[in-house]
Amino acid sequence: PLAAKLADTRAAVEDGATEIDMVIDRGAFLAGDYLKVYEEIVAVKRACGEAHLKVIFETGELVTYDNVRRASWLAMRAGADFIKTSTGKVSPAATLPVTLIMLEAVRDYRDRTGRQVGVKPAGGIRTTKDAIKYLVLVNETAGPDWLTPSYFRLGASSLLNDLLMQRRKLTTGAYSGPDYFTLD
Repeated sequence: PLAAKLADTRAAVEDGATEIDMVIDRGAFLAGDYLKVYEEIVAVKRACGEAHLKVIFETGELVTYDNVRRASWLAMRAGADFIKTSTGKVSPAATLPVTLIMLEAVRDYRDRTGRQVGVKPAGGIRTTKDAIKYLVLVNETAGPDWLTPSYFRLGASSLLNDLLMQRRKLTTGAYSGPDYFTLD
């Protein structure tokens, strides 16, 4: 319930949180109740105070690219500081096409309003090569202003080990085995 979300948000901020994550009500969104989703984001943003608000869509459940674009605009208009593809628990999570739609939305939103909003693809980004594809997509679509952690982040908890293995290979010439880095 919204009251619980607002209480949790206020408590987290009082405890020192500088960022709050919220997931949109996909049931309301998919039923076309955009006003309910908008008002919930506005209320959570208000409860954030100075903390940044990251709005998560679970794009795998939004079904269409039009819905991803609509959710992006709705969240930004409601005050989101960041929009995020997913929690990583719903498949598919981050994909390049969905991230492209979100990047076009934040680029166009800044062109219209002057306010820059961040993007975070999350879930399924496992290799350094995948990460590079996303960085190129950001640069080519939204531009270099988004190539900073303030406006673009990868939700890729399993990416770290691959990145460490790639760095090790660059310095030693050989990949390390699972005794040095987990391969999950």
